[in-house]
Amino acid sequence: MDESKDDEFMVNLEKHEKNKEGIPYNNRELSWMDFNLRVLEEAMEHENPIMERLNFLSITASNLDEFFMVRVAGVLDQIHQGLKKRDFSGNTPKELFDKLSEKIHIFVKKQYSCLSRSIMPDLKNHNMVFTTIKALNKKQLEFVNKYFESTVFPILTPMAVDTSRPFPQLMNKSVNIAVRLNGNGKKAKFAIIQVPSMTIPRFLEVPSDNEKRMFIMLEDIIMHHIQEVFELYKINACSPFRITRDSDLDIDEDAEDLLVEIQNSIKLRKRGKPVRLEITKGIDKELRKFLVHMLDVGEKEIYEVSGALDLTFLSKFCKVDNSPELHFSPITPVNPPADFCGYDDIFQAIREKDRMVHHPYESFDSVLEFIRKSAEDPDVLAIKQTLYRVSGKSPVISALIKAVEKGKQVTVLVELKARFDEENNIHWAKKLEDAGCHVVYGLTGLKTHCKICLVVRRESDGIRRYVHVATGNYNDITARFYTDIGIFTCREDLGEDATVLFNVLTGYSIPPVYNKFVVAPRGMRKFFEEKIKQETENCKNGLPCGIVVKVNSLVDPGIISLLYQASEAGVKITLIVRGICCLIPGLKGYSENITVYSIVGQLLEHSRIFRFENGGNPEIYMGSADWMQRNLDRRVELVFPVEDKELKERVEEILRITINDTVNKRTQHADTTYSLIDKRGKKKINSQVEFSKMSKKALKNARRNIIAREIGTPRFSGDLEKKENDSND
Repeated sequence: MDESKDDEFMVNLEKHEKNKEGIPYNNRELSWMDFNLRVLEEAMEHENPIMERLNFLSITASNLDEFFMVRVAGVLDQIHQGLKKRDFSGNTPKELFDKLSEKIHIFVKKQYSCLSRSIMPDLKNHNMVFTTIKALNKKQLEFVNKYFESTVFPILTPMAVDTSRPFPQLMNKSVNIAVRLNGNGKKAKFAIIQVPSMTIPRFLEVPSDNEKRMFIMLEDIIMHHIQEVFELYKINACSPFRITRDSDLDIDEDAEDLLVEIQNSIKLRKRGKPVRLEITKGIDKELRKFLVHMLDVGEKEIYEVSGALDLTFLSKFCKVDNSPELHFSPITPVNPPADFCGYDDIFQAIREKDRMVHHPYESFDSVLEFIRKSAEDPDVLAIKQTLYRVSGKSPVISALIKAVEKGKQVTVLVELKARFDEENNIHWAKKLEDAGCHVVYGLTGLKTHCKICLVVRRESDGIRRYVHVATGNYNDITARFYTDIGIFTCREDLGEDATVLFNVLTGYSIPPVYNKFVVAPRGMRKFFEEKIKQETENCKNGLPCGIVVKVNSLVDPGIISLLYQASEAGVKITLIVRGICCLIPGLKGYSENITVYSIVGQLLEHSRIFRFENGGNPEIYMGSADWMQRNLDRRVELVFPVEDKELKERVEEILRITINDTVNKRTQHADTTYSLIDKRGKKKINSQVEFSKMSKKALKNARRNIIAREIGTPRFSGDLEKKENDSND
């Protein structure tokens, strides 16, 4: 960044310094939009395979939906309440909404420009096109007409809007068609039809006489046949639209039955106030006026787009052709992970030493196997586990139910307040309770976000506790594309910590002083603050110092302030922040020694790692917590040390390779923008691909070592290679 740009930016920061504590701070909502833009850039990247670009575009749309339902809805709610207090970035709710609205409108234009100018032409080059009714030939039109009559028409429910029939309660995020009718010269009438994309596909492939595959949108088919739906009226105009509702739950945690309270709140979510109206460009003026009036939305909440509404449908479309050249080369997990290679008894493997698994490069089956074996093993007495987000057909749940059937004591903390997973978690909580598990819902006022499983086992030398702690959820689906790290251990100090943590979560135990665990909300903020301050002191005293942190989000003002102080003292700080980053690097007098990177690629970066140089004796911690106020103060989070020498070296290598990435890494600048690394003269390093290669190499080496032990040291390397090939067969 040039000095003039930095100086200009410092002038803009003056109002923040007057309003708050004098530290540069980027607004979290605006920073999140920058993150979604980084995802959109992957959709724009011509080097990415076409179907992956479609998927990235779909992800940006899905991300934006949730952003509106929670964050934008929250800002609008503050405005409606008349709140004018400035946030830590110096914005009032009204000022923030105006900035957000401007930024989102620009972003949406980029989305549709990417779709129409880049992706659609590229699709055409791969013999796939989205067409219109007018472009169909006679044979194709007959096919579409038959599909409408046999499949679509029976599902449709036209809903008139008049004095006796009020505007319908439309489903959140559903695509609908607004219709303006004119019957017998009378006053215009209006009606709504919901596009039934929840029950049938959003797009239809039409037969083609050439090599091209042709597709047409479901709403286009319906609008072509709209007159058949309203036979008694003349159709003056029709157009698709979509609404997004405020979907943040307002939960009374002092309610007598939390589960019932959340179920009632979920029902209210479906009737939340509209916070966004999406319409197509060129919509009939009377229809637009009708929708704006009925939905009570302001002009800044309206988004006119040039293309199909709700681009999340592209996540399904990108699967219509599985040709390898149209997709990323799959990152296939190795199974078993190298740390468990050669072990039939998972408990024996953990007794020998701490084990680490890096997902999805190494299979999540190791975690499932740990829980399944614990359920089946007659010597296992009890299983205790936290569940935040699990899959729709969770093998974890099945294993826990099996454990109960085998007579084991099973305690599960199911977090019912996991946003947008509430219904799924309620379903599993009931199923676990019906099976006989002891199910708890966490602590009042706190989400339980820590990832831990404790297995109590009877062995020849007494009771032993086996613990799995991780950075990610016990979710077999997201484990395929979220990068996370888990550690298995039976160390007594960590087993004791796990026991007392569950006692705190399930009973009335006073939060203890842990041996090794760092647990929020009571101890984690102080722990991280002291670690940052110690690095600052070490720097001042001429001792080795440095901080490397990998998190999803960095928002907390207190942590950011301490990082600025450490930087000013001379501490070199590297932050790998996938999403929101409210810290601003590269500012004179504040953050000249801070570098911020963001990794956005084929997989979603999710692991949290904290490394402190500690005077030349580095300390490494991992866990579930990001550096946000909610994680440090309003959640039960767990961070744990990595102390095994080999595992520490592995984590150090993970950080090193991530920092050296030249494909997925973007650098944040002092004006808060991001840019890809200049690849000129640099080796191409895709950290995610490198980790996949490393996991395969580690497994191969582990197998070689096993074979070497079986046959003794081979005389010729060819003997070993032959033995390995025979074993693979």
